[in-house]
Amino acid sequence: MTTLYGLKNCDTCKKATKWLERFGVPYAFVDYRDSKPSPEVLVEWAGKAGGFDALVNKSSTTWRQLPDNRKAPGSEAEWKLLLREHPQLVRRPVVVKDDGAFSQGFSDNGFKKLFGVG
Repeated sequence: MTTLYGLKNCDTCKKATKWLERFGVPYAFVDYRDSKPSPEVLVEWAGKAGGFDALVNKSSTTWRQLPDNRKAPGSEAEWKLLLREHPQLVRRPVVVKDDGAFSQGFSDNGFKKLFGVG
């Protein structure tokens, strides 16, 4: 089973779920505002994404509205706290497959490659 983490009202997440349905890929959707990822999961995602900087959508309205001192977390603990307070900062959707495959964002070609669809 594939798990897609995102936000219910996110247009990109909606596109991703429609793609999964169109190609018959079974998945579970987790809204990470309702079910916030644990600090351990955030660290795991950051590791797979290439660090916390890569995990965060820095063009989001939420990021731009943060005070400058919050935009430069100096430690893993500060990143985890920031993302627990503002889960919408995580670039979405986050896709985790049972085999451990991880991806962020959505594109038709990216999903075709991730799920082996011709």
